[in-house]
Amino acid sequence: MQKIILSKLQQKILLDHTCKEEPNEACAILYGNKIEGGNIVKEIWLTKNDTPSPIEFTLSAEQTWEMDQKRKELNLEIIGIFHSHPKGEAFPSNTDKKFMQNNPYVWIIYSGINKNFRAFILESDSVEIPIEGK
Repeated sequence: MQKIILSKLQQKILLDHTCKEEPNEACAILYGNKIEGGNIVKEIWLTKNDTPSPIEFTLSAEQTWEMDQKRKELNLEIIGIFHSHPKGEAFPSNTDKKFMQNNPYVWIIYSGINKNFRAFILESDSVEIPIEGK
């Protein structure tokens, strides 16, 4: 089974970003390496939600270009996409599932209700995978 390794410090960075962006969804790109059985997060790039909204997020075309440039600069792979659901569960929405098809990374979602992180990959449907801390 796949997993993603996200340290407690990295989770705190994402949580702080989420709090700063409330009441809107926060988003970030996770860079790292694929390892046997999963992925390990090495770097986090906190991004700006180009559509400030409590129920959706988008990256601008400029940020999408920067995302790829940063990948080359860091010499790491894009392994995950993070976003928050300020007033919802940490579970992929129908919109998330649609975007997961075009962005086949691990998707980490933070619930503002339950105060938890959950990770998902898309197979025939979204499948939860474990988050391990370091």
